[in-house]
Amino acid sequence: MSDSTPARPVVVDVWCELQCPDCRTALDDVRTLRERYGDRVELRLRHFPLEKHKHSFAAAQAAEEAFEQGKGWPYVEAVLDRVEELDRKGEPVFVDAARELGLDAEEFDTALIDGRHILIVDADQAEGKAIGVTGTPTYVIGGERLDGGKSQEGLRERVEEIVDRLLAEGAS
Repeated sequence: MSDSTPARPVVVDVWCELQCPDCRTALDDVRTLRERYGDRVELRLRHFPLEKHKHSFAAAQAAEEAFEQGKGWPYVEAVLDRVEELDRKGEPVFVDAARELGLDAEEFDTALIDGRHILIVDADQAEGKAIGVTGTPTYVIGGERLDGGKSQEGLRERVEEIVDRLLAEGAS
């Protein structure tokens, strides 16, 4: 590899559910990874709505709309910061969060009604089940699955260890 060719970023799939308090806790890890690695790591939100959370499927669709409008991760953070409010108020929280971020809130409403993002969410959920995701957050890096749904203890360190190894392999 020549010096002029930038290395491909290491992809970290973050299987998440926007009504999950554990995913809100994991946001600190996601922020730290983003700060530490910058564009050497591509953090990809993958949807794994859980049946026990009745707004999680709609939340995943709303997040996809936010990515389409260019503010995916800020939106994910805004919704996760309101887990309790989402439990109480339901889907109006999605539109409120969109409005606060300066997104087209009416388009969020329309996207939830017309279901334009359902196939993405369904595909993520099916892939997650196929690779053994059972809870959220779960990270998949370089084929290794780390389940943060049971315990997040030491999880970020483990993610960083794998990313560092993959970056080193990519540089050689």
